[in-house]
Amino acid sequence: MSNFSNKVAVVTGGNSGIGYATAKELIGLGARVVITGRNTAAVNEAASQLGATGLVADQGKSEDISRLVAEVKARFGTVDILFLNAGVASFSPVETASEAHYDSIMDLNVKGVYFTIQKFLPLLNDGGSIIFNTSVNAVLGIPGSSVYSASKAALLAINKVLAKELAPRKIRVNAVSPGPVTTPIYDKLGMKQEELDAFGKVLGSKVLLGRFANPEEVAHVVRFLASDDASYVTGTEVTVDGGLTVNSVV
Repeated sequence: MSNFSNKVAVVTGGNSGIGYATAKELIGLGARVVITGRNTAAVNEAASQLGATGLVADQGKSEDISRLVAEVKARFGTVDILFLNAGVASFSPVETASEAHYDSIMDLNVKGVYFTIQKFLPLLNDGGSIIFNTSVNAVLGIPGSSVYSASKAALLAINKVLAKELAPRKIRVNAVSPGPVTTPIYDKLGMKQEELDAFGKVLGSKVLLGRFANPEEVAHVVRFLASDDASYVTGTEVTVDGGLTVNSVV
């Protein structure tokens, strides 16, 4: 397993779920990690627990991204790993989807991610690693998920283009696409607990391994993609879904 000593990693949305698990794993292997999030109390608490640097930033706001990059530059100078994990999920059928619904997802999941990369590029060391957190929703066609799915599909397209654009600098660009994961994102969907339980039962029955993933299981894959063990891996998507996407035909 690769050692991350002297490596600096930025994990957006690192105060919970997959981001938190990834930050914990990287720190355990010697990395200096910056986590971000929009909630000051949550970011500070997670940073204290992890031994990370916590910076409050809303990925959907350009001024926040610029301030984040300036702060990271002042504290660390350069960055080796950029894990673009922050994102939102909300659902609506196309008939009732509002512009606010569309904008809230696209501004954070696509526009914010894109310009976070752009503004961090001058700090990213040659030979560094960029990793997108996308989703199997990009290909599953789940009703009500059109905008969210489009946002994740956009990241998969950007992933391939940036892998080519940044290859001269030996910067590897990859994506991890999780299936259902036991993270706080499900608590933010506005569903009642019995609805969440029913949703989990139905979705879990479609997963070949018969369960949701733990955040740590996705973090292991992110760690691999960020490490020298993946030195010949770029422009690819690693699906971590317990077999969900190959179980469409029963």
